[in-house]
Amino acid sequence: MDREERTARPEHRWPVVFAVLVALALYTFLPSGLFEVQRYVVVAIGVLLLIPLIIFNPHHYTKETRLSRLCEVGLALLIVAANQVTLVLLIVQLAHKSNQGGTLLLASLQVWVTNVIAFALLYWCLDRGGPVARAARPRGDLQRADFRFPQDEDHDTVIEVAAGSSAKSDWVATFVDYLYFSLTNAMAFSPTDTMPLTTRAKALMALESFTGFIMLALVIARAVAQFG
Repeated sequence: MDREERTARPEHRWPVVFAVLVALALYTFLPSGLFEVQRYVVVAIGVLLLIPLIIFNPHHYTKETRLSRLCEVGLALLIVAANQVTLVLLIVQLAHKSNQGGTLLLASLQVWVTNVIAFALLYWCLDRGGPVARAARPRGDLQRADFRFPQDEDHDTVIEVAAGSSAKSDWVATFVDYLYFSLTNAMAFSPTDTMPLTTRAKALMALESFTGFIMLALVIARAVAQFG
């Protein structure tokens, strides 16, 4: 597909901004004792990275520089890494503190939701070179795909399904698509309709599934011990 033939619309900025703000808010309001001073530093850095990104692309992802790309990926990595550290601290408290059951169970939900958002951001940033590249570059110039969506192989199905395929409508995944499969991966502990293709994609999805499984197992054990 030549450059002139690309018809994909630039992705809207605000679903991503909303997701980042939700993740940072959940992280901010974790119960005391979890990542105390450090978490406010993480939130401050996250906001400082987000503001220039909004100024650079206030409504749609239409332009990109090396610096903006690094900030976008860095923001996603920051939330993922900070949440993994918080998860470790949460596991320690779930295993040892017996008088904060309800508080720790609520914190587990906050960490789990943040994990879903954080990995969705990272998938969205990395796949095929990011949101600007996916919609603007000729498909022959895109980086290798990290994920295969159903729309990428629906071109030879019935007419009404094929009409929305990547080949026939120039469909590209947006943040909502990555958020959906991050959620299903966290709940099913395996790929559902979207398949990982690269080693890094498989590693990231494995990490998300593993952390989700560990959290679920410990929360169930803690709930049984607390309320059983």
